[in-house]
Order: sequence, then C-alpha cells, then structure tokens
Amino acid sequence: MSRIDKFKGVIPAFFACYDESGEVSPERVRAFTQFLIDKGVNGLYVNGSSGECIYMTKEERMLVLENVMAVAKGKITVIAHIAALSTRESVELAKHAEKCGADALAALPPYYFTLPEYAVEQYWKAMFDATDLPFIIYNIPGTTQFTLSMNLFNKMRTYDKVIGVKNSSMPTQDIQKFKSAGGEDFVVFNGPDEQFISGRVIGADAGIGGTYGVMPELFLEANAALENGDIRKARDIQNSINEIIYTMVSCKGNLYSVEKEILRHQGIDIGQARLPLPPFTEEDVPVIDRCAEMIVAAKAKFC
Repeated sequence: MSRIDKFKGVIPAFFACYDESGEVSPERVRAFTQFLIDKGVNGLYVNGSSGECIYMTKEERMLVLENVMAVAKGKITVIAHIAALSTRESVELAKHAEKCGADALAALPPYYFTLPEYAVEQYWKAMFDATDLPFIIYNIPGTTQFTLSMNLFNKMRTYDKVIGVKNSSMPTQDIQKFKSAGGEDFVVFNGPDEQFISGRVIGADAGIGGTYGVMPELFLEANAALENGDIRKARDIQNSINEIIYTMVSCKGNLYSVEKEILRHQGIDIGQARLPLPPFTEEDVPVIDRCAEMIVAAKAKFC
C-alpha cells in the first residue's frame, strides 16, 4: 500500500453544522459525519471552504474536528484543513488535528495580503513542521487570488511531508501538470465538482468537493464507472450532476444555504449558512425543491 492510497476516491468537503441559534452543533456534526460514512464515501475534508472556515473561530474549528473524529476515526480518511489568517493560529490548528487523529493536514495559501512565493512556502512549512502528519497544498486561486506556480509546486515537493495538492483551479491542464510532475506517489485531488470526471481522466487520483455532500451516491457511481472503464456512463452521470449544480447556483441564496436545505429533504438538518453568506429566499424554494427531485431522479437512473 502506497502512502497515497488512503486518500483516493470520493471525499466530500464537510459542511459547517450549526444549531438553531447559529452555534456549532456537536450533535449535528456527528450526525452528518455518520450520514456521509453510511453513504460509502472514502474520506472527509473538514473545515475547508464548504466548512465555512473563514467564518469560524479557532475554537469552533477545533470543536468541529473533534466531533468528526469521534465518529470517523478508524473508519474513513479525514483531512483537516488548518489554514488561518495567521501562521500562529494555523500551527495551533495543525497540532490539534494531529492530537485528534486526523490523517493529513491541508491548507490554502495566506489570503487578504498578497505575499511573495517564499512567504507562502514558509507559511505552509511552519504547519507541517509542527506535526508528523502529511501535508496537502490547497490551490484555489479564485478565492485567494494566489496561483500555485510550477516553481513553488516543485519547491514544495522537495519536502517529504508534502504528499499532494487539492487543485481547485478550473483548467484540467493544471491537474495534468501537477500529476505529471508529482508522479505516482503524489496525490492530486480534483477540486471543481463540474469537472470531476474530466479531472480524474487527465490524472487526478481523487476528488474533494462541496456538492458531494448532497449527492454522494452520484459521485461514487461516476467514480466507479470510470474505474470500470465505462466512460459513457461516467460522462452521463457527470452531465446530470452538472445540471443539478447549475440549478443550485441559479438561486439567489448562497450555494451552501441551498445545499443545506436540500439536505433537509434527505432527513439531515445542519442549520443555515452563516452571514454574510446570504440565506435562500422564498423565490428559491421551488428551485431547491426541483434540485432535490433531480437528485432523486438521477440516483434512480444511475445508482
């Protein structure tokens, strides 16, 4: 078994779970963790973008991970996203993740201020130097305004603890470049859900995505079809997934708000997205209902 085998497959980006007053709910975190495990996912990516990490305190993020691990430890792979505005806080989150038993760390680059590549390198290095856990780079230029260059990528690969990259840039060519340079013992995750199959075909070993949480069965089935060589089925499932995503993002409310309401249709309540993320509106309700129906229909057709 290689060092990257446990990171392959379909890994949902874990949603933030709140109670009725908007506080992190340990009970709902545990319930959602079990919900996803029961669906057969290969791992969880905790406290990332879909986890609303930038709207949580350090202590809240720790609470989330503790409760995920209470259910998931020893059952599926857990990747803890630990990036924070300060290096100090990121290091604290890294040490906490190791203590909780997470399988790996991940972090996007520093955001808000534009920093040179050597500063980003030192930011990431401080995190993985603080623990014995492997580290995964998170490249998401659309939100950080920082693009992982091949120069920095190759420099990061010289560190033994750096085992992969989650690539959320849109060009699948970036996945090809990272996989080609990284080799077979370096894991590359497809980030954009709309190109899951394209990313896998061109070299990604796995996927980490936010919409996986509302339709894990479809991504698992698409991944299985691809691995079984049934490209037509994989493509057809991806097309259905994309139609669902396009419908979700047509809502006025933020995508996370919409996804959480879809989950209520499936019997799981994890609260609302935090402000300033806009809640869904009355006008969105029939669209959300249609999304829920589309998911049911797609599962009936493909799964």
